Amino acid sequence: MVAIFKLYGEILARPFEVAHTEQELHDLSAMILRFHDEVRVVLEATGIYHLPVVHYLKQQGIFVCVINQAKITTGKDG
Repeated sequence: MVAIFKLYGEILARPFEVAHTEQELHDLSAMILRFHDEVRVVLEATGIYHLPVVHYLKQQGIFVCVINQAKITTGKDG
């Protein structure tokens, strides 16, 4: 699932699915690169399933950050 937001939460693209095919990853990277802004892609670590996406986007020169959902805190709990 992909959603695209500006820095302060303005929605640029509502959530949509991207299959791990070369064509769909190409289409996703082309969409990201069309923004011409400083873009940051943040992915949730999903075992090995996020790796093809990370690899493909990085090959396209897109900054990618992988986070461990279990390590995220809201600030309320610590």
